[in-house]
Formats: sequence, structure tokens, C-alpha cells
Amino acid sequence: MSTRRPVMARKPSGNYATAGRTILRRALHAVALLFASGCMTLPARAELIVLAAPITGDPYYAEVAGEIFDFHMAFAKAITEPDQVLILTDEGAYDRYAAVLGPEKVLVAPMADIWARDFAPSNAEDPVYFRYTAAGQGGGYSGQDDADAVQIALAELTDAADMTIRATHLLNDGGNFVDDYAGNAVVSTKFLTDNDLTKDEARAALQRVTGIKHVAFIEADEQGGLEHADGVVSFVDTNTLVINSYPEDPAYARQFRADLELGLPGVTIREIVTPYDGSEIYDERFGSACGLYTNALVTPERIYLPQFGIPEDATALAQVRAATTREVVPVSSSQVCKMGGGVRCMSWQLRGAQARVLLDYAASRQARR
Repeated sequence: MSTRRPVMARKPSGNYATAGRTILRRALHAVALLFASGCMTLPARAELIVLAAPITGDPYYAEVAGEIFDFHMAFAKAITEPDQVLILTDEGAYDRYAAVLGPEKVLVAPMADIWARDFAPSNAEDPVYFRYTAAGQGGGYSGQDDADAVQIALAELTDAADMTIRATHLLNDGGNFVDDYAGNAVVSTKFLTDNDLTKDEARAALQRVTGIKHVAFIEADEQGGLEHADGVVSFVDTNTLVINSYPEDPAYARQFRADLELGLPGVTIREIVTPYDGSEIYDERFGSACGLYTNALVTPERIYLPQFGIPEDATALAQVRAATTREVVPVSSSQVCKMGGGVRCMSWQLRGAQARVLLDYAASRQARR
């Protein structure tokens, strides 16, 4: 169930190692730019949520381009201060987005795919690029080249904006790193396979790269696909995790909870309703995210919770509100869940100095239009 789905992308113009070195540089330059512009960081509990529109005319998304736009509009309008939204488009889509949201919320920076969560840096506070995996672009012979190309397009933007973002050679999609910014994280065992690591080695590597203290390695509820954690669990508060329920598979449910309890000592775990619906799937090779409320986007102030136009929506809202001190904001995701993703899958999150740097860059680009 834990999915968002790919398109094939162009081949990278350079190699990934070169792009990685580019990503890593310019820390002092970025800080100097920030203060020279007279800008400070966003309010301490603010979040910048970045979405990516499909390329105009992309044949893979042609049938659902209108539904993606409708989802982006509904989501963007639900994002209110202190959170902010920025949508990356190509020139062909810019006017349509800007006409509804205002030009200050739109930046011409074409991305090769819409599922920004997976190829963007993980961790909003201290962002780090993992290497986007071949599975994110459908696998196959050219899967890693396609994935690299998608990620390099974003790396070119973060470099042009003089953002300071670390990089690691470790393979992982952003959808397979769910943390609470308090030292706890959940990752599927696909991370072990992708990087040929034992659990102890993987734990040490993640602690070194991200600073987490505890990590639970779970078996995904799908095997052989993306195997992401963010359609299975969500940290709705510090030390509070909501998870899917699996009444049809009690053996998996028991092992799932045991793995979480082993890896996350002291974390409260709450099951929520999970009316998974795979009856309508956009791409027959892949699954659906319909009915997966755990694919929520969590910011310091809010939880943007998927809604699917079904009776269970109200139950999920009540359950999540009972588990958190944050405001819970419903966001219609029925337009895109058949594509295998939704609120979290489409979002890249940034806080503090790096959010400010990207917003300043967007403003400077807008001033030159």
C-alpha cells in the first residue's frame, strides 16, 4: 500500500558523483547571502512546503494533469501561515498556477517528476540528499540513470539558489524516511537491501548522516515495489506514531508492531482506520494510496491529513486529533491517490535558513520576469 508512482525521465547530462559534489558546497556563501539580503529565517515554527507540477505535455500524466492541478490548488489553499507553499512549474504551467495562487507562490523550475518527497532532501531542519533509488522511477535497466536525472534537476535548483544541503551516497527515497525531529525514525528494510547493510550497520549509518537516535526497520506492507514507510506510519507528535491497521493480516500486524516497539523505545503507537482501496489504479504496474491516512504531512503547527470522500474520513480525523496537539487540516486527496501518493508524497519540506534562501531566490527570479 505504501506507494507513489513514477514516470520515466531523461538521462542525466553528467554523472551523479559530480552532482553530489556540487550539492555539498557553498555553506558560507549561503549564510553570507542570507544576511547580506537583510533577511532572517522564517518564524521558528514555520514550514515551507514545496510542490512540483508535471511538465506541460508529459504523456505519462496527460490523462490526470487536471486532477493533479486540482489537488495542488486544494492543498495550497489549505496551507496557511505560518506555513508557506511554493510550487515549481515549467513556463507552460506557470500562468495557470500563478493566476490562482499569486506569482509569489510559483517558481519556474521544471522538475522531471511530481513526487518531490522522494527525490528531494530528507529532514526539513537539516536537509540531506540521499541518492534517489531506481525503484522510484520504475526500476529496470535504466532505472538508476532515470532516478539520477530526476534528482539532478532538483540539485541544479538548490545549487542555483545557493542552498546549503548535505549529500550522502546512501540509497533511499524520502518516502522511506519518516522521523519526528526528536531522534526517532522509521525506515523499511528496503534500505538494508539497497545499501547491502545489516541492521546494525544501517542504524549506525543513519545515525551518522541524520543524527537520529532510534530507528525501527519494518517490513513494508508491499514487497517488490517502492516499500516506503510513509504510507504505513506517521509521527503525529513527538514520541507519538500512528500506524495502519491490518485486521486482514494479523500475523503481519503483530510483527509490524513488534518491530516498531523494538526500534522505538518509549514511543506511543496508535492504530488508525485504514480503508485501503485498490479498485482504481492509474498505472496497472503499481498500487494505490487511497485510504492511507498515514501519508499525512506533518509540520510544527499542523498535520495535513488526506481525505478520500468516504465515511472513514471522519473517523481518521477524530483519531488523529486525539493523538496530537497539532491542528489537523483535512486535504482532499481523492484526485491523486489512484496514482499511488498524496499529501506527503508530493511535498518537499524546508524550515529555517534554507527555506528563506529558496524563497529569496524565488522572489529574485520573479522580480526579473
